[in-house]
Amino acid sequence: MFIFDAHLDLSMNAMDWNRDLTWSIEEIRKSEQGLTDKPGRGNNTVSLEAMRQGNVGLCMATQIARYVHKDNTLPGWKSPQQAWAHTQGQLAWYKSMEEAGEMVQIINKNQLDDHLALWKTDEEKKPIGYLLSLEGADSIVDVSYLQKAFDSGLRAIGPAHYGPGTYAHGTNSVGGIGTKGRELLKEIQRLGIILDVTHLCDLSFWETMVNYDGPLWASHNNCRALVNHHRQFTDEQLKEIIARKGVIGVVLDAWMMTPTWERGVSTPESANVSLEQIIDNIDHICQLAGNTNHVGIGSDLDGGFGKEQGPADVDTIADLQKISGLLEKRGYSNNDIEKIMNGNFITFLEKNLPN
Repeated sequence: MFIFDAHLDLSMNAMDWNRDLTWSIEEIRKSEQGLTDKPGRGNNTVSLEAMRQGNVGLCMATQIARYVHKDNTLPGWKSPQQAWAHTQGQLAWYKSMEEAGEMVQIINKNQLDDHLALWKTDEEKKPIGYLLSLEGADSIVDVSYLQKAFDSGLRAIGPAHYGPGTYAHGTNSVGGIGTKGRELLKEIQRLGIILDVTHLCDLSFWETMVNYDGPLWASHNNCRALVNHHRQFTDEQLKEIIARKGVIGVVLDAWMMTPTWERGVSTPESANVSLEQIIDNIDHICQLAGNTNHVGIGSDLDGGFGKEQGPADVDTIADLQKISGLLEKRGYSNNDIEKIMNGNFITFLEKNLPN
């Protein structure tokens, strides 16, 4: 079944982790043997080849570069200008993948339709379709830069990532969106960019709901009812997204899948982490919605971790195909499964991308 993945940090892996994503999974793993500079070395799960093998033909592909204030201890760039420049380097990598025939950028409905039609053909090596998403808005030097980003193809944006940011407070922080955040939301809505509410802390989330009335989704979020941590969304937050006709992408990071995960101690096997917990999250969202129209996949695979911090039954991104069979075992119809695997996010894009 065709898969749409709502969150993949492809350029981060290429530019920050120095991975050539045109290599096979095995080649990347072999090249990283003995490296200890980053967690997940030698445990990568994503390559363009593996995406093709798994029929993951379309994704939201991120740009990400955090700007950190002087009193912020998180890793990141010392100025928003540096962070902006890094996102432009990431954009250049995506463009080079297009020139190599490996990927193709989608910026409007017509291109989306053409790409979906291509992936129904028997062409041997199809390009991976991607839409640009900015994870954390701190690289937007000022609101005028959002127009530059939109003109380069940016189609979704999350105002915050981890910690306090310029425009909102993210995971592991507490606070609202402030004047700059409200200005950013106004410009996001004017341009018709999709607002990604993932990573917003509770206060910033609810302030955003008051100040924003455009298209929104949560590209990679699980349910707080299943894992009681503020990185997940409460039922009330999930219902708000559903009421606004949004979609929630379930995420495969192990610590967000089970409450028993201990960082640096647990393994997928010891914590019994598998795709069954992903199905639990999908089912919970469907029960809240009363239908299957508001959930999809936002895997976040290789988003700063590898298979050592993912489901035990996922070796590569191609294993996302297993979700279909697991949903079928839970009683989901083929039509509902297709909506979850690709249709809900694609329908959302059809409604909200420029013509």
